[in-house]
Amino acid sequence: MSVPVLHASTPVLWIDELSRTSPAGFWAKLESANPGGGMKDRAALHMIGRALDRGDLLPGGHVVESTSGTLGLGLALAGIVHGVPVTLVTDPGLEPIIQRMLRAYGATVDVVDRPHPAGGWQEARRERVSALLESLPGAYCPDQYNNPDNVAGYAPLAHELADQLGHVDVLVCAVGTGGHSAGVSSVLRTHFPSLRLVGVDTIGSTIFGQPARPRLMRGLGSSIYPRNVDYPAFDQVHWVNPAEAVWACRTLAARHYASGGWSVGAVALVASWVARTSSPGTRIAAVFPDGPQRYFDTVFNDEYCAANGLLGVVPAADPLEVASPDEREVLSWTRCESVVDPLAVTA
Repeated sequence: MSVPVLHASTPVLWIDELSRTSPAGFWAKLESANPGGGMKDRAALHMIGRALDRGDLLPGGHVVESTSGTLGLGLALAGIVHGVPVTLVTDPGLEPIIQRMLRAYGATVDVVDRPHPAGGWQEARRERVSALLESLPGAYCPDQYNNPDNVAGYAPLAHELADQLGHVDVLVCAVGTGGHSAGVSSVLRTHFPSLRLVGVDTIGSTIFGQPARPRLMRGLGSSIYPRNVDYPAFDQVHWVNPAEAVWACRTLAARHYASGGWSVGAVALVASWVARTSSPGTRIAAVFPDGPQRYFDTVFNDEYCAANGLLGVVPAADPLEVASPDEREVLSWTRCESVVDPLAVTA
């Protein structure tokens, strides 16, 4: 049996600054070139491989995990590679095409039917995972939010960027579980100690100290506090709203034939601003976590976008500024240079 595994660098692509008011730009790392179409192939294969090495997961044992989609595709791949069954807990927001592909790849898909009263869909999925772990003897949960193997799985991505670009001054990453921002930045700083890390979150996410709200964007943001988020590593954080991300996704598609979903749009918007406002010669790398295919019925669907008020919105030239994450609730593109662990602040 031949199974695709990660064996070559994903490409980088030069992206012109999106406002076209300067000659600046940034390098996008196109993680859609991975076998499962996203960067979480890396984390999934690494987490399951290490769990088998340690004996945390026995051969033939059952993998159970919560996912909004991309990690699920990676775990389905890991299940095929290592010959282990995979059950993925998700919610009604998962795109139908991803549900169908996960099942086609042999995974069992378990959809929770109601959000948790405080933690929303994310906490409801985690509770369902706990119940499944109790009912399946020998089952193993990778726990992407808190597993250091998630972070370690992105070391190859960092080495690829160093080889491809020669030097990186600024890294721009979406933040969800915290895995790739921590994993890539920590390794890149062994090559380039003065590297600056810019985090990109969604409005309504608690990760960087904002109040939890229902979130339209998937793949970035969280209603819980993942331990993998390396707060001291960040130099600044930006929050982006869904309409701003849609504008960036569609602009990328029209100009570069390279786009993606919510995280890609948010990251591209912020990376463009960093490029436009940095000194000439600053080399900026931005991780594009996936491609556009799964977003055909959301980001790239006019009816969906119109119904959610996402069309006709052009982002401001510059983000709003807050001095601290708890200064006020942000509803549009906003930037903060004070990055703290919300749990440390409230402890």
